[in-house]
Amino acid sequence: MITNQLTQYYAVNADNYDQVYAQEERFDDLDDLQEMVAEMFTGHKVLELACGTAYWTDLIAETAESVYATDILQEMLDLAETRGLDEEIVSFGQLDAFNLPDGLEGQYTAVFAAGLWSHVPREQYDSFLKMLRAKLGKDILVVLLDESYVDGNSMVIARTDAQGNTFQILTADDGQRYEIMKNYLTDSTLRKRFANHGRQIRIERLEYYYLLSCRLK
Repeated sequence: MITNQLTQYYAVNADNYDQVYAQEERFDDLDDLQEMVAEMFTGHKVLELACGTAYWTDLIAETAESVYATDILQEMLDLAETRGLDEEIVSFGQLDAFNLPDGLEGQYTAVFAAGLWSHVPREQYDSFLKMLRAKLGKDILVVLLDESYVDGNSMVIARTDAQGNTFQILTADDGQRYEIMKNYLTDSTLRKRFANHGRQIRIERLEYYYLLSCRLK
C-alpha cells in the first residue's frame, strides 16, 4: 500500500519531481540506464506503474509498441501529459499500483516501475508480486528501476521499523515535514525476494541506481 504521507508529499512536490535527474553526478548512471531501458522494451506493450511526470515514459516510447503510463496522483499525470508524447503510442491513466483492476491479462507484455519498489513495505513484497502475476499473467517482463544508497547524496535514514523498513524525513515545498518509507536494497535481498516469483533475474547495479529485470513465473 501507499501511505497518505507518501501521496501527500509527492502531490505537493509534483512540480519538482524530476530534480533528482538534474543532479550532475548522476548523469553517467542515467546515460547507461536510458540505453538499457530503451533496449529492454523494444517492441513491448508496456504497463508503467507510478510513471510520475513521464520522464521514463518518454524514453520507453521511443522503442516500445505501446505504453500505458499510470500513476495514483492526478497531479503527476497532469504534468506527464504536458510532455506531448505520441498519442498513438502513449496513453495515460490514474491507477493504484497496489490495487490493479481485473482484465489486464493479455494486454501487456511488460511492466515497468521507476522509484516504486523502494516504497513497497518489505512485508508486502510477496503479496505485491503475486498480485502482478495474477493480474498480468505468466512470463510478463518485469523491470524495476530504483535508487542505491550513497553516503553524502541520499537523505539520511531517520528510523527503522520492526520489519526492517527504513524511513526518511523530507521537507516538501509546502514547508511540511513528511516521514517517507524508503528502502535501499542489496542485490542479495532482491534476488531472495524475487526467487519464488521470477526467473531470469538480472540486476545491474550502478552507483546511484539499480535496474532489476525478470520474467514472472
